[in-house]
This record gives sequence, C-alpha cells and structure tokens, in this order.
Amino acid sequence: MSIHFYLVRHGIKERAAGDVTITPEGVQQAQSTAQHFAPIPVTAVLSSPLRRAQHTAVHIAEAAHVSIRVDSRLRERANWGDLPGQSFQEFVEMWDRCTREPDYIPPVGDSSRQACQRMSSLLTDLAEEYPDGSHIVLVTHGGLITDFLVNSFPESILNEFHIHFVAEQSRLVSECSVTKLIVDNEKYDIDCFASVRHLNAEDS
Repeated sequence: MSIHFYLVRHGIKERAAGDVTITPEGVQQAQSTAQHFAPIPVTAVLSSPLRRAQHTAVHIAEAAHVSIRVDSRLRERANWGDLPGQSFQEFVEMWDRCTREPDYIPPVGDSSRQACQRMSSLLTDLAEEYPDGSHIVLVTHGGLITDFLVNSFPESILNEFHIHFVAEQSRLVSECSVTKLIVDNEKYDIDCFASVRHLNAEDS
C-alpha cells in the first residue's frame, strides 16, 4: 500500500504585490481542477496560507466534501511584496539567484533547500498521520514544487519529465497543474509532473 500526494499549483493570480487572490480565469481553473479530483476519494486537502492557494483549494475541498487545513510549510519560497519597497524586477533577480544557488538565503523568505526541507517535513508528517491508500491534495506554489523536486531527486530522473529540468525549473509548473507523488515505505516516486490535461476544454 502507499499514499498518494497531489501537488497542485494555485490558479492564475492577480499581478500585484502582496498576498493577492486568483483572477476569474484562475477560478475557472480551480473549478476544473476540482472536477478532476471529484472521482478520487480525497482524504484531505491542505493549503498554503497565501490567499491564491486557499482560494484555489476551497473549490477542491468542496468537491471532495472535506475541510481545508492550512499549513505554513506550503508557503512559497518568497512572495513579492514581503520585502517593503522591493520592485518586481528586484524580486525576480532575488528569485533567480535563489534558483541558481540552492543554499542562498534571501533577505526575505527561504533558500531553495530550506523550502524543500519544510515541504519534506510536511510530507513525512502526513505519511505518518494518514493510513495507507490515502489521497492527499496539497495546494501550493510552483516554486515550492520544483524546490522540493530539484533538491530531492537526481537530475537524471527529473530530466525524464523535462529535458534540462533544473535549468528551466522556474517555467515548468503551470497554474493549477497537478504533480503526483507516490510514497511507499518512505520512498518517493514521481507518478506525473505538472499535468494540465484536466484544464483542456474536452477534459473538463
């Protein structure tokens, strides 16, 4: 037996600094994602504390008839607006340095490796808390998903999902994409990466 984790990036967000929510298109994405999970016996839905994640998670949780648990370990590595006076360009430069240098700790937020460690601690706790066969949805952020994968799996495995995975990681996880992990006896396997098939009109 094993536990299935579904790492879902939030829907399209408003383009502004701070703790923004999702746009009307992001709501549509969240609704399609909820439909995707409807046939799956979802055990729990967890969310990042940021509004864009919670407002995505609520649709999935309602379809699954479960409540949302908010866990700060699902927060993004860094969020534009957390450092007062930081321009978007300065935020991007900081973000890119964190991506290139996994141990670089920015003025606000976590290093890539620190972000991976908190995600790993959450997955370990959940694997101990829930029984075999559970299906757990985690609504989080693209950067945290790739931070976890890049710091947890060999590059050779990641390149099976996208060539030059590490170098191009910042653009690989689309809004409301689903990355599925299966854990069995503390061993993690990537079942699918950043799937958006459920967002296509013919599949929605």
